[in-house]
Amino acid sequence: MTATTDTATQIADTIAANSVVLFMKGTKEMPQCGFSSRVAGVLNYMGVDFKDVNVLADPEIRQGIKDFSDWPTVPQLYVKGEFVGGCDIVTEMTLSGELDQLFDAKGVTYDKQAAERIREANA
Repeated sequence: MTATTDTATQIADTIAANSVVLFMKGTKEMPQCGFSSRVAGVLNYMGVDFKDVNVLADPEIRQGIKDFSDWPTVPQLYVKGEFVGGCDIVTEMTLSGELDQLFDAKGVTYDKQAAERIREANA
């Protein structure tokens, strides 16, 4: 099943209207899978203001985001219109400091000390 043009437009509009978007299972307050929980947890802990899109609430969005990004899994993180990746990539980028660099380059506000604490806890 491929997403309709309307779904792709809705996804593109959501990405364009928000600096940081996480397509996830559940919501940032109540994630519905471990991978979504991890990425939302990192963003929440780092104080990033992000839009959460619950793919479980809309089957067309759930399939549509996979088609849109050509990425088979959820969660999916977008920063300033750019697809960043899923849980493993975001985790790796957080631990390496690349996520900080991306946020800095894109002008996204986040708590640098929180990012350092995540790295220290996982060192």
